[in-house]
Amino acid sequence: MSKDNYGLDPEHATANHAVRHADAQGRVDPVQELTPDFNQPAAAATWLRTTTAVRERAAQLLARARSGESAWFTIGDAAALDGAAQTVADVTRERYPSGRIPFHSRWRHFEAGGVDRLAELDRLLGDKVTPRERARVQIDLVLVSVLLDAGAGPDWHYVESASGQRFTRSEGLGVASFHAFTSGLFSSDPARPLQADAAGLRALVTDRLAQAFQLSDVNPLVGIAGRAMLLRRLGEALAEQPEVFGQEGRPGRLFDALVGPYGPAIPPTAEVQAHELLSLLLSSLSRIWPAANAVDSLALDGSDAPGGIPMGSGDPAFALGDCWRHGAVHGPGLTNGWMPFHKLSQWLTYSLLEPIEGAGVKVRGLDALTGLPEYRNGGLLIDSGVIVPRDAASLERSWKVSDEFIVEWRALTVALLDELAPRVRTLLGRSAEELPLACVLEGGTWAAGRVLAQRLRDGAPPLRIESDGTVF
Repeated sequence: MSKDNYGLDPEHATANHAVRHADAQGRVDPVQELTPDFNQPAAAATWLRTTTAVRERAAQLLARARSGESAWFTIGDAAALDGAAQTVADVTRERYPSGRIPFHSRWRHFEAGGVDRLAELDRLLGDKVTPRERARVQIDLVLVSVLLDAGAGPDWHYVESASGQRFTRSEGLGVASFHAFTSGLFSSDPARPLQADAAGLRALVTDRLAQAFQLSDVNPLVGIAGRAMLLRRLGEALAEQPEVFGQEGRPGRLFDALVGPYGPAIPPTAEVQAHELLSLLLSSLSRIWPAANAVDSLALDGSDAPGGIPMGSGDPAFALGDCWRHGAVHGPGLTNGWMPFHKLSQWLTYSLLEPIEGAGVKVRGLDALTGLPEYRNGGLLIDSGVIVPRDAASLERSWKVSDEFIVEWRALTVALLDELAPRVRTLLGRSAEELPLACVLEGGTWAAGRVLAQRLRDGAPPLRIESDGTVF
């Protein structure tokens, strides 16, 4: 055997790092063979879709801010972090005096106003539905609802006809999406309204979604066109991947993809890893995100700004979604400069825990997921003096999601939530096993962020971010 066996041509060098470094006899170093080559888009994209990448890069930016090198932020001292933890612990005790804290997920919003909408969904499904089909329906519902869950803005509300209650923000979006789903808005089959499928989503008209969410001139919802577009793109992605989503293209078929190795009967020992679920979501749904963020595609000026002339393949497998450029983030090959978050995908993963476990499959490794870098968690840290903008005027202007100021604020939020969680557990006398991050968020940081925002600004977050309805 020699290098000729690999077909090496000096005029056309191979991209395989291990083969390029084969010896004269064609022997490949097994260590190099197993080491990802981050100069290749597939390897770079795969790594940037891990929560290890999210945490490592968030930690880079936190360490930099603590050493005074950030142009945007300083970090408060331990007393500020302890104060934030105390606020979170107090809010948690008030919200869950029994100490039984559920996961942070979309299902909490379906419970808004004290209405058990999951029981309502079960009633609509009837007695004969199988546990597997119930899980599929719940996943259909929650996946579409999460994708509609970017911030509603301060001026929108939804009135639930059955209860007469008025809901705003995340609760309003959750309740509105629940009733849109049960009305059959996302199904192409009138005989099966309680599903979302590729044909129904691809045919979704913005005006119909607006009507379901009660939009009007005096009741505006931020980013309604972007939300409708995202669902149509979801429909395309479902149709293009029957091996994951079935011939009808249902989000609920994710359940079958996860538990397929166990066969038609789910044994009591069935389990999946939380990150396995997130990875499946990111790999199968990466193509739906409208942001032109691809690991092999930058504007010619090196930015990701809309209107830039893209370079790269356009392959949806390389799309990164909620992953943004920051000049101080460093890493190998094509991963250099990218700060990943995957906020909506992780929010969706948290929200899929209950349907999956309700069908008898245990989800392990919950703390592999990160805290969610959004208005409430990140707002809590600003309002508690943990994250301090260098320029107070930063809180008065509007920002784009891609602006480095926002990217860094979100990264600091991820890293600091990991430091906040053990402090909250200590105050509540709970272990990490008893109170995983998913429960700290629910207890928790998200609600405390809202409490402080209500106290300081009548509910408005501390930062102003231009939203198209697909990230925040």
